[in-house]
Amino acid sequence: MKTTSIFTTILAALLMIACGNSPSKNSTTQQVTTEQTAMDSKLLFDPSVLGEEPVLDIETSEGIITIKLYKDTPLHRDNFVKLASEGYFNGLIFHRVIRNFMIQAGDPQSRNPQPNTQYGSGGPGYTVPAEILPAYKHKKGALAAARQGDHVNPEKASSGSQFYLVHNPNGTPHLDGAYSVFGETIKGLEVIDKIAATPTGAADRPTKDILIISIRPAE
Repeated sequence: MKTTSIFTTILAALLMIACGNSPSKNSTTQQVTTEQTAMDSKLLFDPSVLGEEPVLDIETSEGIITIKLYKDTPLHRDNFVKLASEGYFNGLIFHRVIRNFMIQAGDPQSRNPQPNTQYGSGGPGYTVPAEILPAYKHKKGALAAARQGDHVNPEKASSGSQFYLVHNPNGTPHLDGAYSVFGETIKGLEVIDKIAATPTGAADRPTKDILIISIRPAE
């Protein structure tokens, strides 16, 4: 998979600046390499080495859910991989859980969650253009992007970070054609079942916090 990373863009910009102002090629290369190494050291893994359909482990406090991302939804795939590599999801909770429907996470405001607080409005400050393909349905274990409603979001653009996993064994076909499905669960459906069975309170938030520990390439 050719993932166009923000880090690659920054590196290219640094190279252009250095070539115009550096006293020597060797010193320029050394400077850029040092800065790139510093940036890359902050990543949990290198997105550029993954295949067209990355397989990732979502490690939660209830177990591991292994997902595959679709190559046919590259905008969502690359964004999800980028955020995961940066550790964006680490420490977030499944803030909305509805049994026989879905489990939802990805709100950065839910890091270090506070009691009696509702989450679900946070994000990275951008949306992802819709990639709604008829071939990908809301079957059990489907990975899809949350979004704002049609009245404020007629283009059906996805949240930049919030996602959900379908729990209903019969799927949720009423969502087909309305939300971008960009992956599926290939292992760990029982973990989705376990999370979905958790008692919930106001705004469907579990009464026990269920954390995302990390999202990394599957071993």
